This record gives sequence, C-alpha cells and structure tokens, in this order.
Amino acid sequence: MATEAKNLSEYDKNSIPNAKNFRFGIVVSEWNDEITEGLFQGAFDAFIENGVLKENIVRWNVPGSFELIYGCKKMQESFDMLDAVIAVGSVIQGETKHFDFVCEGVTQGIKDLNVQNDIPVIFCVLTDNNIEQSRARSGGKHGNKGTEAAIAAIKMAQLRKDAKFFKE
Repeated sequence: MATEAKNLSEYDKNSIPNAKNFRFGIVVSEWNDEITEGLFQGAFDAFIENGVLKENIVRWNVPGSFELIYGCKKMQESFDMLDAVIAVGSVIQGETKHFDFVCEGVTQGIKDLNVQNDIPVIFCVLTDNNIEQSRARSGGKHGNKGTEAAIAAIKMAQLRKDAKFFKE
C-alpha cells in the first residue's frame, strides 16, 4: 500500500526551541547547484523564521558532496561556538556505481563526524534516482529537505545545550 509523501517543509513552529541565540554552519556542495541552492535557501529561510540572526549563520561551499565531510569537519574545528552544522548536497543516480560509492562515503563520513565531535552535523544530502525527484525535494511538490534539516539542527542544538547543562 502506497502512502502519500510527506511535505518536508511542514512543521509545528510551537514545538521548535527558541533559536535566537544559536549559531549554525551550512556547508553546501556546488555540484548539482540548482538543487543545493534550493536546499540552502530552505534551511536559511527556516532559520530566519525561527529567530536565528543572519550574522549567526555561516556558509561555506565545497566542490561536491564527497567534500562535505572535510568541509563540515573543518567548520566544526574552526567555529567552536557553532551549535550545529548542516551538510547540503545532491547525488543523482547515473549509469555507473559512482553514485553508490559517493552516497555510502558521505553517509558514513557524516555519521563519523557526529560520533567523533561535539557539534552535531545534520545530513541534508539528497540521493535521488533522477533530477525530477531532487527538484521535488528541494522546494518542489514535496517541500524542501533544507527546511527539515534546519529544524533538525535547531532541535539538536537545543539537545546539545541541555546535555551540557546536565553534565555541569
């Protein structure tokens, strides 16, 4: 039985922590930039809508999705005052196994950054079969995965803050 796809941009604003004092980093892949720019805009807009100050959002670009791992690692190291980082990328299935290797590497790399470091990294990498699926998830008919990633980043920033409080 098929289920209707969730709109990635829908969330209950009342359930989102106050983000005014949080700082976020966004690392954006330049590959498939039509898609990644849409994802970035969705994340940026959601941050602003939830009280994040523009000057508290740092953006870095990297050439492709595989480079997101290094970019996020360096952002974690360079900005110890960040509360969370979002990795924004798009990998679209082609005719070779390259898709599989890039998707697996990026997924495992982002997971490793979350295990090894204290600043959460949010996975906002689309891994679609075709460009139409990517467009539908980067501001199209299914909403914007970037919006969903920003909301996850805010919630994880709050979790990080709460965990530090209980540790002290």
